Amino acid sequence: MSEFLFPDNTVLCNFAAIERLEILREVLGGRGRWTQSVAREARRSARWLPALQNIQLQGWLGEALRVTDATDAARIRRIRTAVFGGSDDRPLQHLGEAETCYVITHWAEFEDACWISDDRESLNYAREQGLRTAETLDMMQQAVKAGLITAQDGFDLMQKMQDADRHPRMPRSVTELA
Repeated sequence: MSEFLFPDNTVLCNFAAIERLEILREVLGGRGRWTQSVAREARRSARWLPALQNIQLQGWLGEALRVTDATDAARIRRIRTAVFGGSDDRPLQHLGEAETCYVITHWAEFEDACWISDDRESLNYAREQGLRTAETLDMMQQAVKAGLITAQDGFDLMQKMQDADRHPRMPRSVTELA
């Protein structure tokens, strides 16, 4: 695994929907990071997923990274609209994805970071850019490997995510998590 791990809001919501954010926190093991836009998305998602309410105060994703340079911000806006299809009338649409990809790609301290997402199009773009990527399924596999949960528990939790109208890539069987 990479030195820094950047889960997007979708991944945070997947674990929050089953009230098991502690699994993700343990897998990240102090290496979790997020951008200001992802932190904002998580705060907004907390209206529907209360488990997200205290995530920022708990500090396990570190201080939200802020993009303050005007050139960086302009490049992120271009990525948001040109790559992810964000619109001018919805300025926050896809901002978390664009901001995270930009930070990982252009900020030297995060050059070996891994982006964790379940958004297929975003993952494809990230992979095309040479970024390391992972998904909720990979995090659950890591939890099993670390002995945090059993493979059966991981499989059942992934099913609960799906039952909660979350859409991570699902394991085909319990053995895929082992």
